Amino acid sequence: MTQEPRGHEEARTVTVTGTGWAEAPPDLMLVSVGVECRAESVEEAYAAAGQGLAGVASVLRSRGVAPADIRSPGLTVRADFAWQDGEGQKLVGYVAAGSLMVRLRDIGSASAIISEAVRAGGDGVRLHNLQLVLSDDSALRAQARDAAWHDALSAAEQYAALASASLGRVLSVADQHPAAGPVPLTGMQRASASEGLAVEPGANRVEAAVTATWALEP
Repeated sequence: MTQEPRGHEEARTVTVTGTGWAEAPPDLMLVSVGVECRAESVEEAYAAAGQGLAGVASVLRSRGVAPADIRSPGLTVRADFAWQDGEGQKLVGYVAAGSLMVRLRDIGSASAIISEAVRAGGDGVRLHNLQLVLSDDSALRAQARDAAWHDALSAAEQYAALASASLGRVLSVADQHPAAGPVPLTGMQRASASEGLAVEPGANRVEAAVTATWALEP
């Protein structure tokens, strides 16, 4: 907590910054699943990647994931070059890649769903990113702001007492908007069908900060 009383008596104000936080278990998992396939021709690479993504999407739908919770940005294909002595860069094939952005609303079954989807997608599947978030954090943010306000008020009252004064009306309030994001699960660049995924949701923390100025009264 940062506290900054104004020391000039003629100003008769006190300004403090209060901080607060609130926690709740996440109820939504955001998953980015990718497929990357190499082949000698554009058509083969594209078809293989499309088949892998279709297999992943099919499993997700069969496990109750709503179509609105599955989004595909599309497939891309690029030439794959390799350096060969005496020949320089040489075209050795093509790489097709695509991904699915998925929202899993039942964290308890997320591990089984992801494992089954990976198995269906084959060796080209990558888990690019997983995040545990709150689908609606508005109530939690309100609690955090409440805590921040009471923190600021407590500090202001203490400074007023130390200055042999009392708090008057509030002159200004500024929300500091501290950064707070989802909890990423890292180290998941590649997955195979034999790998399991243990999900420990824990709790997501939302933080708040407020700077307020009070008038000081005798």
